[in-house]
Parts: sequence; structure tokens; C-alpha cells
Amino acid sequence: MQRLSGFMRTYWTRGEPGRPTPQSLAVFMQRMWMVALALKLLGSSWDVSWHFKWLRDDFAPPHVLNTIGTATAIGLVLAHSFTGYGVERRSLRIMQWGTGIFVVAGPIDVINHRVNGLDLTAWSPSHLMLYTGTAIMVIGVIRNFFRTYPRDGAYARQWRFGLIALFTFLFEDFYFPTGQQEYGVMEVASWLRGAPFAEPSLLTFAAGQLGRPVDDVALEHFAMPIPPWVYPVWILGICVALLALARMTVGFRWTASAVVLGYVLYRCVMWPLLVLGTFPPSYLPVWLLPVGAAVDLALMVRVNPYLRAAIGAVALTAIGDGLLWLSTVITGTPTDLADMDIGRIRAAVAGGAHLLTPPISWTSIWIALPVAVLSWIGVSALAERAAGPSSPRPPDLSVGFAPEPRRDSRGFLDGPALPAQVPTRAPTVGRAAG
Repeated sequence: MQRLSGFMRTYWTRGEPGRPTPQSLAVFMQRMWMVALALKLLGSSWDVSWHFKWLRDDFAPPHVLNTIGTATAIGLVLAHSFTGYGVERRSLRIMQWGTGIFVVAGPIDVINHRVNGLDLTAWSPSHLMLYTGTAIMVIGVIRNFFRTYPRDGAYARQWRFGLIALFTFLFEDFYFPTGQQEYGVMEVASWLRGAPFAEPSLLTFAAGQLGRPVDDVALEHFAMPIPPWVYPVWILGICVALLALARMTVGFRWTASAVVLGYVLYRCVMWPLLVLGTFPPSYLPVWLLPVGAAVDLALMVRVNPYLRAAIGAVALTAIGDGLLWLSTVITGTPTDLADMDIGRIRAAVAGGAHLLTPPISWTSIWIALPVAVLSWIGVSALAERAAGPSSPRPPDLSVGFAPEPRRDSRGFLDGPALPAQVPTRAPTVGRAAG
């Protein structure tokens, strides 16, 4: 309590965003954002698996875990907004908008489930609002970290690793809706094996919404309602462009590879935890690893950035589509799964086929290509305006640090920080983006 009292007495004063902040407080607030996003990530990962096993419950454990992370994020936004510490004005506005959208989406989602029942699809309007709010919030955190995190001495390495971690959170948020297809195909496989992951109450409820008995058709509608073109178009057209943005923002030449590696490793850790907890596991998207490396290699080409974006988009869409096909073949999933009805799927499984890769419409590459070109050009323009891809990394600080506050003999905070109107150290210019 003494620590908390000293902390509040020292820092809980009204101020404007961009206010000079003691470096220790700035670092603490940025790290708390990592904790908040990690809690939200764990809760959401558990949540999608939970919904393929149990009927929805507003107070289910994954919802509670996600809510703790969200509450931490809301607390940080309120602290930034009231004190002005640890944040610049524009980054704070982005955080506020993202948090506001998420908070509004929460009760809308509850009402949606009350009216429409199960609504498992990840692409419903209320769910999209939740993902969009989180994405905008994380973008604000990334911008603030990029411009305000200390970057002298050991902090320079933390700046790079912190941004890679934040872009991994953002990539997961963008990729998350595809869990509908990845868990769905595994759910169908479990049903056809005669040992469905979903509990009888969930299967009965889902079938009842269709006015059917619990049978193959009801199960397929419950588990795989999304058109098979959505999965490749969203990943190759949108998510891969986000990896390009991460590479251009951080400046480290293997940023995209690091983001994908972090994400796939996280999925590999969650997989056995879900299995041990008797929850449905999902398909592991290992095919993303060479995609990340290909993004990094594409951005090493020294040409006009917009020409490079167009070439990179076409090349990565073709490479990604090929890797998806290869993954389908390696896992033993029928390559024409998207064209099969549930009867043919049952026959294929009886003949030895596996269901691991989601159903994919291979002609969707002609939709993914123009989407990818537009998204790559868009993120190139955004990076040019917001970060300057050819400028030094880390960039100059956009805010100043205040002197550290007083502490008593026990190390507890004991009074406000001294006022400061200018940075306590000269901005550090980092290595140029390579």
C-alpha cells in the first residue's frame, strides 16, 4: 500500500499528452501495455477453442482472462489521458478510438448472442468491431512505442524487440478471424472420427438453430459456414501486407520473419496446452514461416518503393498460394475439399484422407492478387508518411524525459518528479533502416 500511495502521490497529477515523463515511468507504462496485450491474446486464443467445445457463456474463463487484459488496457488509456505521462498526443488519440470501439462492441456482442443465439462465425459485425477496436488500439501503442520509448544504451535493443513483439500482437489480431476455418475443419474431422470435440449440448443447440437433428449437415453448417475463398484472400491479401509494414517500420531486415516466427511459436505452445485441457486444437500454420522470410527478401530489393510494393504483392501472393497448396498436400487434406459436400468429405476420410488444412478455393488467387497489390501500396504509403522507411532507426525521440522523482530510504516514491520542459538528454539517432 505504501508503494501504491507513493506512486499515486508522485504521478497522479493532471497533464497534457506529451508531458515530460521520468524514463522509469515511461518504460513501466510501455511494459504494462505488453502485459495487457498478452492477457488479451491468451484469453482470445482460449476463447475460440472454448466455443468449439462448450455453449457460449458471458463469464467463461477465457472471457474473464480477456476482460482482465482489456481492463488493464483501459486503465492505461485513462492514466495516459489524465496525466499526459508516457504518451504523445496523436498516439493517445488512436489508443482512445480503438479502446472506445472495443468497449462499445462488447455489449453489442452480448446483445447479438442473445438475439441470434450461437453466432460462432468470426466474421459477424460485432466480432469484427472487437477485432477492429483491438487493432486500432495496438496501432496506437506501436506508434507511441516507436516515437517515445528510450533508445540509448541497452534500450536500443529493447526498442527493436518491443516493436517486433507489438507487431506480433497486431498480426495475431489480424489473423485471428481465420481461426473459424482452422478450428472448423478440425471439428468436422473429430465428428467424422466419432469423437467430436463439441459437447452434446453445443451440437444439439447448433442443430436446433437449423431445425435439424444432430447430423452431418448440421455439423458442417456449425463448423464450416465461411466461404472457402475468405481464408486465402484475407491472409494473402491483408495479413501478409501487415508483415511488410512491420519490416518497413522497424527497419531490421528480418522483422517479418521474426514476427511470423513469434506467432507460430506461440501457436505451437498453445497447441499442447489446449490438448492437455481437452479443448479443440487448431491447425498449425507453419507454412507462414517461409512467407515471412519472403517478405523480408522482397523488401531488400532497391527500387522505387511503390514499384517494389506491387512486385512484392504479386510475388508473395503466388508464393503464399503455392505454400498453402503444399501444406494441404503434406497434411493429407484433399486439395478439392472446398468443392466437397459433407457426404464426399465423409467418404474421403473413410478412404484415409485427413482434415487439417481449411478448405481453400484455389481460384481465389485472382481476388487475392488485386487486394494484395492495393494493401501493399497502402502500407508503403503509410510507412513513408508515418515512419519514413529510409530514415534512421530508432528515430529521434518525439518527447522529452523528466528527471526521476525522489525516493525515500526504502526506495519508495516520495514526491513529484521535478518539472522539466526539455529533454534531459539529446535525442539518439539510430542505425539507418537496412
